[in-house]
Amino acid sequence: MVRARPDGRAPDAAPDADPATRGLDAYLVGGAVRDALLGRPPGDRDWVVVGATPEAMIARGFAPVGGDFPVFLHPVTKEEYALARTERKSGRGYKGFVFHTGADVTLEEDLARRDLTINAIARRRDGEIVDPLGGRADLRDRVLRHVGSAFIEDPVRLLRLARFAARLPEFSVAGETLALARRLVADGEVDALVPERVWQEVAKGLMTVHPGRMFDVLKEVGALGHIAPELEYTPTVGAQLAVAAQRGLSLAARFAVLCHSSARPGAIADAWRAPGDCRHHAALLPQVLARVDGAGPAEWLALIEQCDALRKPRRFLALIAAAACVRDVDATAWQARLAAARGVDAGAIARAAHGQPDRIRA
Repeated sequence: MVRARPDGRAPDAAPDADPATRGLDAYLVGGAVRDALLGRPPGDRDWVVVGATPEAMIARGFAPVGGDFPVFLHPVTKEEYALARTERKSGRGYKGFVFHTGADVTLEEDLARRDLTINAIARRRDGEIVDPLGGRADLRDRVLRHVGSAFIEDPVRLLRLARFAARLPEFSVAGETLALARRLVADGEVDALVPERVWQEVAKGLMTVHPGRMFDVLKEVGALGHIAPELEYTPTVGAQLAVAAQRGLSLAARFAVLCHSSARPGAIADAWRAPGDCRHHAALLPQVLARVDGAGPAEWLALIEQCDALRKPRRFLALIAAAACVRDVDATAWQARLAAARGVDAGAIARAAHGQPDRIRA
């Protein structure tokens, strides 16, 4: 086991000053530790507690919020503190596990159930690093590697592997990890994923710096056809997603770019239970691409009306931005056209045309 302070990282100030955690054997785990070691701004801070019971946590003022296993919210910071646990496979899919959260579970046992070595690093409140699985070496070598053979028991680990490949595009995926991912697909575990869980990971992957790499990895191991049989994903779509990420497009716009070359984007949205704004963007983008090169005012207005842009101008401009990731589009010109259309006094025109639709459109 490697125990050391991370270079240049100060421990939490006065660890024993907090009465809720005083004397608690608590460790910061997961993404906050990983990102700090990479020199990146950490996100949410999650903790693992060793040697405690639910009753002891409640007595300290923590609020229980966990479902399948005990998780508690700190009474002040609202950060999550989970009791150290082990897990045993009991059925198919990502919910097919039995958890054990006894006070006898060690930190090392808890870390050993995690997906990737870079996510299996812990830090004590005094700054000491606990790294029994070589996560820091893999961070240094820029490698995504599974923690153990249990990787093949949970299909969500495959989704997370693909998402981290997109989030950390400079990292390679270890060959043995890819082999386990292929076996996970062959064993049918991927088919047990529920749509909501797939979408949760896909949405996070789409918002990374290199979204296409998530789908590259899923396709490489044979999983993409299982979780999205309607999706026509190609390297070209991956490159278009990279442009969308570079330009900071929204999740809905990126989802539309992902689906634009597929015959039935609505079926993809249905398969993943994607939210309404993503579904609408995906349905409209092919129509925008088909008419965005319109040669004159009549065609411009037709597209504006087709997309309900007068009522939903932000969505229309987001669709134009998405189209510009797929091919050359004069987004500035479309902003001006939309502004001009919205500036027309529709009431005055209707009165002058005496309510005749043909004259109003003219």
